[in-house]
Formats: sequence, structure tokens, C-alpha cells
Amino acid sequence: MQKNQLTIKNKTIFEGISLHSGLITRMSLIPAQIDTGIVFIRTDVKKSQPIVANWKNIVSTNLCTKIANKYGHSVSTIEHLMFALYSLGITNLIIEINNVEVPILDGSAKIFVDEILKNGLLIQKKDVKILNILKPVEVQNGNKYIKFEPTKKNFLEINYILHYKDEFIKKQKFILRNVHQNYLEVSNCRTFCHQEDLEKIFSMGLAKGGSLENAIVISGNKILNQGGLRYPDEPVRHKVLDCVGDLYLSGYFLTGKIFCSQGGHEMTAKLLTKIFDNKNNYRIVLDQPIKKIA
Repeated sequence: MQKNQLTIKNKTIFEGISLHSGLITRMSLIPAQIDTGIVFIRTDVKKSQPIVANWKNIVSTNLCTKIANKYGHSVSTIEHLMFALYSLGITNLIIEINNVEVPILDGSAKIFVDEILKNGLLIQKKDVKILNILKPVEVQNGNKYIKFEPTKKNFLEINYILHYKDEFIKKQKFILRNVHQNYLEVSNCRTFCHQEDLEKIFSMGLAKGGSLENAIVISGNKILNQGGLRYPDEPVRHKVLDCVGDLYLSGYFLTGKIFCSQGGHEMTAKLLTKIFDNKNNYRIVLDQPIKKIA
């Protein structure tokens, strides 16, 4: 985690199909001034107003995270991009997008990370602010739970358990220690679904742009993707990716430890709401130097 705020050096453009709408989207990442935050602007909307990437603006968590402003301008499936921005330490960015949904690319955050790094980062002359969790905060719903605990370490750790009653995933566990240092362990892990769930998803008007090029499809005890998995536990690693991206809607970098089992976009959104509902749960501080991990 760097001490200074960051933006990008050069405008960076992404174009591709969107997972749920099936529309071709063009998106431009544009350098932004100090204290701008992460802001989306819909270029296809007349008199478009900024959509700030913040937990208060979450309007849907149905198979993706969707945010909107008070004018009804929205953008969805932002979690993979938000993961890339958190991981790289980017605090200030304008994102111009000509559609309702961020392009899915290969179903992970890898292309976002690679292209942003290729075009360069710009250090800005102001310290970043960190969200320190002061006491455990937990959200539970049946067998699903997510818990945020304070630690003495000055970074964010994610401890995630995924448990499916299927023949392929079964039970997987993954720990990502120090997101900013070790993000490459999950950044190239793709979204996934079970083949038997596709009919229901299609009936909801979703996954119109989904394919084996941008998602892992599980059928029984195998996957349909010819290239196989990038890791044996790629599904749970992708869940960690999603979790980090959604947590960045806090508006800050975070310190502490996340424990999550059977979570998802909805659970993470509820956790953020619960944290900020009580000012005794957290404090906002300036960044402190972090010892590099070998």
C-alpha cells in the first residue's frame, strides 16, 4: 500500500462485450485530480451526472454490483475493475463509459491490471486515507456470513471459504494475505457458473454476453472450457477478487481481516452498510508505511 494518492499517467481505453446486457461497451479511464475518488460518467446519457463508486450508491447486487446516482444513471458489473484499482492503489480516476455495464473482457481483472500498468501510474502529492476497523463487524444470513475483524497488521487480508454441493467445486478455501502485495494470486481468476443454472439466469435477462471466452462453465464434475482452469481453486480465488472489488466501494483502502463463507455481492454490501452505520466501528487515518513482504 503506497503512502500517496495515485492516478494513471495516460488515458486507457477498454472495449468489449458486457456480461449481462450483451452490449459492446467502450470505456475510457482518465487521469483525475487529487481527492477526486473513483467516478463513472455515462457518455451515452444527455446531461450525465457523475456516479461515485461508493457503497451508498449500490442499487443492486444480483449476480454483479450495480451503482447509480440520484438521477438514475447507473453502471453495473464494476467489481472486477474496482479490484484492479484497489490492487494497484489507484485513488483518483474518471471512468467514461458509453453503456450501462463495464466490459467483462476475459472474466477476470487481468486485462484491466495489465493495461493500466502498461500505461503507467502517477504519484500525487497527498497522503491516502485508510479505513481502520476498530471492532469485529459481522453479517450473517443462514449459512452465509462475512466478518471484518481488526488486526495489528497494516494491510487487508481475505480468508474465504466456498462450499457447493456439486461434483466439481465441493469445498474450497483461499487466503489472500496483503491484497496490495499479492493481488496477482487472484487477479487472473475468472467468473464462473453452473450449466444447470444458466436457464434461470437467462430467464432473468442476464448473461446475454456470457461465453466460454469470459466465464468458467461447470457441468457435473468437469468444466466446458477447453483451456481448463488457471488454478485448481480458481472459483474461490475469483470470489476473493469480487470481495475486494466490492469492499473498495468503502471509498478507502482498508486494514483488517475479512472472514467470509458462501458470501457474495449482497453480503459484502450489507457489511459495508453495517460498518458505516456506527462510527464506533471504524476510524479514518492517514496511511502509514508498510513493510514490504518478500
